[in-house]
Amino acid sequence: MSDRLPALNALRAFEVSARHLSFRLAAEELYVTPAAISQQVRGLERQLEVALFHRRVRSLELTEAGRLALPHLSDGFSRLAAGVEAMRLTRYTDFLTVSVPPSFGARWLVPRLERLRSAHPEFEVRIDAKEQLASFATDGVDVALRYGRGDYPPAITELLMGVDAFPVCSPSLLEGGLPLVCPDDLVGRTLLHASYTETSDAAPGWRMWLRAAGTQGVDPEPGPRFSNDAMLVEAALTGQGVALTSEALVAGELAAGRLVRPFPPAVFEHTAFGYHVVYPERHRDTPKVRAFRDWLFDEATRGD
Repeated sequence: MSDRLPALNALRAFEVSARHLSFRLAAEELYVTPAAISQQVRGLERQLEVALFHRRVRSLELTEAGRLALPHLSDGFSRLAAGVEAMRLTRYTDFLTVSVPPSFGARWLVPRLERLRSAHPEFEVRIDAKEQLASFATDGVDVALRYGRGDYPPAITELLMGVDAFPVCSPSLLEGGLPLVCPDDLVGRTLLHASYTETSDAAPGWRMWLRAAGTQGVDPEPGPRFSNDAMLVEAALTGQGVALTSEALVAGELAAGRLVRPFPPAVFEHTAFGYHVVYPERHRDTPKVRAFRDWLFDEATRGD
C-alpha cells in the first residue's frame, strides 16, 4: 500500500457517509449521486485494504476501522474549512461585513453609518441585508445584528437594546370625529400587524400590548399583516392604520412629526425579544469586529 494520502474527495465521501450512515444523504450534502459516493468509498477501501462499512440491506454500519477514523477526519475537514476561510478573509481585511435584518438596517443602522466612517476610517462596511441567520463559516460575515430572543449558539450573543412596543400613526388619524386619546379608542380602528409577532408569545404583538394596557373591547386580530417592518411603518405613514412598533424603527419619523404616539406610555409587560449583536468566538478579538461592537453600544445609548 502506498504511503501517500488517499484522494481528498474519497476521504470526504467517507466522512460524510459515516456521519449520516447513508450514501444517499451523503450524496445530497455533496451534490453528487449515491453511486458516485459508493464508488469513491469502495476505491478508498481498496487503496487502504480495509473495510470501512458493513453494508446492510437498508443501512450502513461502521467497522472498527471506520469508527476510529471518523473523528479524526471530521476534525481535519473542520480545520481545512477554517483554513480556507482564513485565506479568503485576507482578501477583505479592509472590509467589515455586517448581516442585518433589512428593516432594522434601513431605519437604524444605515442613518448612523456616516458616524461609523468618521470614527473608524480604517475599514469600510459591507451591509448584508437579509432575514436569514449568518453562518459565519462560508458567507464571509464578520458580525450580525439580529432581532429575537438571543438564542444563537454557539455564537457570542450580546443584547444591544430591548424592545418596548408602542402604537404609532399618522397625525391625520387624530383629526376628525374619531379621537385617539386612550387605548379603548382603538375600537373600530385598523390595526397594522407585523406578521412575525404571531409566532411567539414573547414577541410584542397587538394582543400582548392591549392586554398590558388593560384594554378589553379591542379585537386584536383584524388588520393587514406585513412580514417586513419597513412596509408596516410605511403603511402607518400613509394613514392606513395604527402600527405597533419600537423606538429603533421610527425615531426619525417621530422626531419629524410624520408619525405620532397617540397615547401616553402604557405599562408594557416584559418581552424577551430585543436586538442582539452576534459574532463567532474566533472573531472576538478581531480589531474591526471589536471596534464595531463598541461603536454599536455607544450608538444605542445616544438616544437619537
